[in-house]
Amino acid sequence: MSKREVLHYEGHKFLKQRLVLSVLSQQPVRIDRIRPDDENPGLRDFEISLLRLLEKATNGSRMVISPTGTSVLFRPGMIAGGRVDMDCPVSRAIGYYLEVLVALGPFGKEQMVATLRGVTMNNTDLSVDTIRTATLVNYRHFGIEEGVELRVTKRGAPPKGGGEVRFICPVVRAVQPLRFVDQGKIRRIRGISYATRVSPQTANRMVETARGELNRYIPDIYIYTDVYRGAESGFSPGFGISLVAESTTGALMTAELCANAGESPEDIGRDAARMLLTEIERGGCFDSPHQWLALLLMVLGPEHAVKTRIGKLTPFSIQYLRDIRDFFNTTFKIQPDPASNTITVTCLGTGYTNVGKKTS
Repeated sequence: MSKREVLHYEGHKFLKQRLVLSVLSQQPVRIDRIRPDDENPGLRDFEISLLRLLEKATNGSRMVISPTGTSVLFRPGMIAGGRVDMDCPVSRAIGYYLEVLVALGPFGKEQMVATLRGVTMNNTDLSVDTIRTATLVNYRHFGIEEGVELRVTKRGAPPKGGGEVRFICPVVRAVQPLRFVDQGKIRRIRGISYATRVSPQTANRMVETARGELNRYIPDIYIYTDVYRGAESGFSPGFGISLVAESTTGALMTAELCANAGESPEDIGRDAARMLLTEIERGGCFDSPHQWLALLLMVLGPEHAVKTRIGKLTPFSIQYLRDIRDFFNTTFKIQPDPASNTITVTCLGTGYTNVGKKTS
């Protein structure tokens, strides 16, 4: 490909999505003024680790970081896939890095097998449980299903972490076009209540409280308890819960919460259940944390009109749409539906093809 003009941005916000879009579009990007006025200016440890992860997952990526760390120039290489092994800083959860691999993995030259170690759940990033039970399940709407796996071999609660996951993602030549507008009715709720280095009864207490909130609306509820001990329980005590509601048409709504100091299992179970009910009320075929995945894979689809229904756009998704326009020159038609308080989004796919995958 010929060298393309470098896109310029400022600030640390949305850095991750811009680097991912840069790799997928093969569009170089420069980001300046990264926390220039902070006491500790420049890139944080997790952002430097993100750049290292992109270096491991691609061939030929080049990056130049200014001496102060307040500016980075990134020239993307081709997605390689293969084996990726990394210790993630405990300042962010493993989910922060997994989202990058979820976006890039299907378009690599070979199957990705990634082992990441660190914090498995916090209240900032998606937990490994939600990624396993919802994010990767949403792949199926785009024809990516066979061989996808995320295995939690160790759990690691904040602040010290100690968790480990193994992510396997097959490669595809192209994704299938999406036309998913019927959000359906919620038919069942599933979840995982986990506890590490605390009483096993903690997980059961979260389950009972969450069920008490949700059973008023639907009877089909099953929340698994996942209690870790010994070497598989990480370095810190902790507990939390991840919930997924599935509709009659396969739409998934998620909510999750883990405990901070002083919070009881009953608080976590109740608040997570109410968060799930709020997400269900927003409606749509993709919930708030997964709007970005739907928008991205729609753009990367065949050159056909693709369409889906989502709830109210989050501020993150609004910026994501702007960045997609910059990197792929693609815009979405957004049409509100007052009857369901949702919106339908439509775009024309770019016909993205994984040139690294050999045709069978």
